[in-house]
Amino acid sequence: MLLLDMPKILIVEDNEMNRDMLSRRLNRKGYETDIAIDGRKGVDAALASDYNIVLMDMSLPEIDGWEATQEIKKVKPDLPIIALTAHAMASDREKCLNAGCDDFDTKPVDFPRLLEKIKNLELK
Repeated sequence: MLLLDMPKILIVEDNEMNRDMLSRRLNRKGYETDIAIDGRKGVDAALASDYNIVLMDMSLPEIDGWEATQEIKKVKPDLPIIALTAHAMASDREKCLNAGCDDFDTKPVDFPRLLEKIKNLELK
């Protein structure tokens, strides 16, 4: 069975194990995934293609996730972005949302919780 309209997710993550785990698990759930390994490549990919959602690591090389989110949102304000970070303080969540992220999740990733956040943003 060929799925023509698989939801497409961009994973912006510099850690290879995290990228691999997220992409494999999302693919099994029916999502198409693309990978960017730093903030600059993440911005370029997000602006060059149509994604349903971006999963944005916040501690990235080149430009960090906060700056990358701001650049993406200037051009594509309706593209949902979920911040993924090991920084779990309330102020970290607020900083991500202020940068333009639509939601926030902590690492290590709780996959069922992240999947629920993805589905909620898809419905908007």
